[in-house]
Amino acid sequence: MDKAHNIGNVSVSGYVLHLDVDGKSYKIDLAKESPRLAHATQAQREQVEVSPSGYGLHWPAVDEDLSVDGLIGVRHHGPLVAVEA
Repeated sequence: MDKAHNIGNVSVSGYVLHLDVDGKSYKIDLAKESPRLAHATQAQREQVEVSPSGYGLHWPAVDEDLSVDGLIGVRHHGPLVAVEA
């Protein structure tokens, strides 16, 4: 399986998500990106999982999923699929 992104460090400090993606570092305001995470406890925000594909982040304690593309402002296009006429 091809990975959408190579995810390095992922950590949360308050409402700030620190995320290393494809060799670049990002700071993301979780309060702005997700009301669900804004209302979560610090311990719940810290429990983040990276998808094996490198496409998304999941917070199991609050059942929240965010795409890495959306967080860092890029767009991936899926594989081309032949459509029969």
